[in-house]
Amino acid sequence: MTDSLTDRDYRDTLFLPTTEFPMRGGLPQREPEWIKRWDEMNLYKWLRADAKSRGAKPWILHDGPPYANGHIHLGTAMNKIVKDIIVRSHQMTGHDAAYLPGWDCHGLPIEWKVEEEFRSKNRGKDDVPGDEFRAACRAYAEKWVEIQGKEFRALGIEGEWDNPYLTMKFESEATIVAEFLRMAMQGALVRGAKPIMWSPVERTALAEAEVEYYDRKVPVIWVKFPVPHTKYAFSSSRDGNGDIPLIPSEAGEQDQMADYEAYVVIWTTTPWTIPANQAVSFNPNISYGLYEVTDVMTEEELGFPPYVKAHDKLILADKLAAEVLSAAKVREGGYQRVREVNPAGWTVSHPLHAMDPFFDKPIPMLAGDHVTDDAGTGFVHTAPAHGEDDFNVFMANGHKASDIRQIVDADGCYTPDVPRFGGMDIIRTSGKKRGEPGKANQEVIAALAESGNLLARGITTIRDAHSWRSKAPVIRRATPQWFIAMDKPGPNGKSLRENALAAIDATEFFPAVGRNRLRSMVEGRPDWLISRQRNWGVPITIFVDKSGQPHTAALPAEQAQALNETIKAAIAAGGVEAWFSTPKETFLGAHGLNGDDWDKVTDVLDVWFDSGTTHAFALRERGIIDAETGQADLYMEGSDQHRGWFQSSLLECCATRGMAPYKQVLTHGFIVDSEGKKMSKSIGNTIEPEQIAKQYGIEILRIWTASGDYTEDLRISDEIIKGSVESYRKLRNTVRYMLGALDGWTEAEAIEARKMPGLERWVLHRLSELDEQVRAAYNVYDFKKVMSLLINFCGVDLSAVYFDVRKDSLYCDPRFETEEVWDGDTATFGNRRRAARTVMAAVLERLLTWLAPVMPFTMEEAFLESHLKGSVASVHLLQFPDAPVGWRDADLAARWEKIFTVRRVVTGALEVERREKRIGASLESTPRVLIADESLIKAFEGENAGDLFITSGAELVHSSTSEGGGFTLDDTPGVVVHPVKATGVKCRRSWKYFDPAKADPAFPDITPRDALAVKAWDAMHD
Repeated sequence: MTDSLTDRDYRDTLFLPTTEFPMRGGLPQREPEWIKRWDEMNLYKWLRADAKSRGAKPWILHDGPPYANGHIHLGTAMNKIVKDIIVRSHQMTGHDAAYLPGWDCHGLPIEWKVEEEFRSKNRGKDDVPGDEFRAACRAYAEKWVEIQGKEFRALGIEGEWDNPYLTMKFESEATIVAEFLRMAMQGALVRGAKPIMWSPVERTALAEAEVEYYDRKVPVIWVKFPVPHTKYAFSSSRDGNGDIPLIPSEAGEQDQMADYEAYVVIWTTTPWTIPANQAVSFNPNISYGLYEVTDVMTEEELGFPPYVKAHDKLILADKLAAEVLSAAKVREGGYQRVREVNPAGWTVSHPLHAMDPFFDKPIPMLAGDHVTDDAGTGFVHTAPAHGEDDFNVFMANGHKASDIRQIVDADGCYTPDVPRFGGMDIIRTSGKKRGEPGKANQEVIAALAESGNLLARGITTIRDAHSWRSKAPVIRRATPQWFIAMDKPGPNGKSLRENALAAIDATEFFPAVGRNRLRSMVEGRPDWLISRQRNWGVPITIFVDKSGQPHTAALPAEQAQALNETIKAAIAAGGVEAWFSTPKETFLGAHGLNGDDWDKVTDVLDVWFDSGTTHAFALRERGIIDAETGQADLYMEGSDQHRGWFQSSLLECCATRGMAPYKQVLTHGFIVDSEGKKMSKSIGNTIEPEQIAKQYGIEILRIWTASGDYTEDLRISDEIIKGSVESYRKLRNTVRYMLGALDGWTEAEAIEARKMPGLERWVLHRLSELDEQVRAAYNVYDFKKVMSLLINFCGVDLSAVYFDVRKDSLYCDPRFETEEVWDGDTATFGNRRRAARTVMAAVLERLLTWLAPVMPFTMEEAFLESHLKGSVASVHLLQFPDAPVGWRDADLAARWEKIFTVRRVVTGALEVERREKRIGASLESTPRVLIADESLIKAFEGENAGDLFITSGAELVHSSTSEGGGFTLDDTPGVVVHPVKATGVKCRRSWKYFDPAKADPAFPDITPRDALAVKAWDAMHD
């Protein structure tokens, strides 16, 4: 074998890829530079102008507003990144996809922080005038809007950052008021004193969307309600059947009966509500019995004296009797069922009736379907001021709201008139023990024990509502509040609930289970509680007459509307402060109304009402969608927003326009650590966006976001992030290779697809397939599929197959700049190289655009190093290129699938040869391949098998035998590879081995193909 026949250095005749695109991204340093570039060129305006010039149809993702409160965290970063990918991908698929960021600036989260600032200066909230407090809240929100805006922009989020929507802008506040008054004028506004969730710590009503549920330990007590002898007698003698009769007393006996012989037993985990008890509920479909205790465990056995006594007669649901009596420390079997009981029509006594006349009121037994015998006693202690079911059954039995005893104040303390308990707190509202139980529960339990009406006590764990801001438990408390009625017919004759459910059915959900979740919430929700007893928010701009009617109902419609216009104008000019600081006479007098006849409401709207109206002032008022019939294409937030923003927006828009404000709803999950645990600073498993940005770059965070199923909870850790870094490296290197391979490329070099070799046409087929798949995945927000498709395409189809096979052609085939001296043979190889570069140009353009929504920084950098850089100012101004119809060729793809089946076995055989050091490179082999399936051999017709195997030649033989040994793969039977050692001369230019007898005499040390390339080079460089 001869190594060299001439001394010529052929390196200058080779094409070696060249690019300024560095191997390493240097993302932490470069990303801020790209953002600066985009800001300086005003890329967002370029995007809008480009869409307009294309006549593109608007596509609107409406941004759910985060609170202007504190630095962004990984969850908010992921949220904004997902939105950005959605908007960018829609912009690049033919739409005009604008993005208007916004902030929620009112409400408890901001008010709470401002209160803390004042407390640090030894000023309580009550010490700060309202106007000063609201001004401080506005300034606080402004500060955080600016900070968060910069943090979001650093994530590469493109949008209208210089003009975001803010709920605290005067025009926004005026629109919120207008939407509220519109609902009020339609009759949806009602006032009531039903029990709502109340936070003693924050001293305000809370809605379901403002609470979180946590487990907490609470006392559980079983309480006896005496059945008076003056109403019912329990005889001590048995009747003829051995039963103790339970019969109404004769009228003459009532005054002679002084004590009690039986008790209705209730069970509760809120002892503090016992003083507010006004009824006991039962279910007529439950079987009840009178049980007499006969044997009780002793104090010596228990270590404490039991409350139950022998001969106690207790009325219980039969199904629960054994469980209750066991809890009361009655011995197993130490009781007997005396007889059946029907409590309908009874009146019992309050367990504290003997303590003070305040409690000596008749307690009716009320029938209610909410009572079950699944747990408890079969009876429900009913305090209508402190429970929704309690309120409903109380009102359903002919009582009025004015009959409800209100004995708990705004601080969660008993009012002073309550004997023994006055002033005691239910929950501690300040200090280090804020949120812990106050004195009320234990004092009520003590009083019940003293009264003799405590049957048993214990501790249990319940899952209960806590304020999501203070984390303190909330109570249920009946206070006068404003509601939006869910079941009152609206302008179209249907109730808000009916309209909302119909709108849900008309909405597309991603994932689909979101529809059922939102639907179930709307189906079962109560009226919408919209009033809050706070300071920083949009006021409930209502005047109430002396009968309690709002002016929207009490005044003639024309006069009410005129007053509404005055109110809206004042808010538009001066913001919410205009309502609080302007005397009511100023508003009312302009319309001939006497201020003495009206009271001005000072409650503020639920902050969810604010965000629920963002479609009105962020989209409709700006002309982005139609004022009445327009809908955003997509609302996208976390899955917790089914009870929050998705629902409040749905209800508000259905109440005012009879439809949802969105066409689609997309939800994402939350971020957890590698073990699936919620991130918590106390655990020490948090990772901040800034930390990732400084160490790896935001692009890595974007790849992590797009590579996982963000509709579920996403796991993150250092190891997981390193996986995203590796994905980035592979994608960057793929792009870098093509940039180098396309050095000097112009469209003049391009060749028609029909003139290309089969391998290039297969790549075009794959691009056509990917075009359809990538567009479809982006269209349904499946970024994980996008990334999987593209990473697999880059790693397998390109790097492992196409780039590997065509490296020889790219480096060694005649270069296009020598075309004018090509003869027929030279053109065969020269056009092969042209085809390869034409295909690589098509691949690069598609990868740059397909990946740009996820990797905006790197794709911009690559674009500006590519042949495309002169076409537009930024990669983000490009569209996804269409795939010509002729590229798709299923028959061709099937043929190449057969070729790759054989190639995979050959590659495996050569890898073994390299590992065993029998060859150094694949070009040192000319494998003999035995193939049983003739169709696999036919697939190679017109192709050079050696080029495809990257060997110096190959022999394909139709044979069903192995010829003794050979390499095989278990999953590819019928293909046997004998890796024959190459013979001949090693080409000094391409390193292929060839028969020297076939060499061009002028170039005896290189293959004939290489000789053609060199002659063309020489002809152009003489």
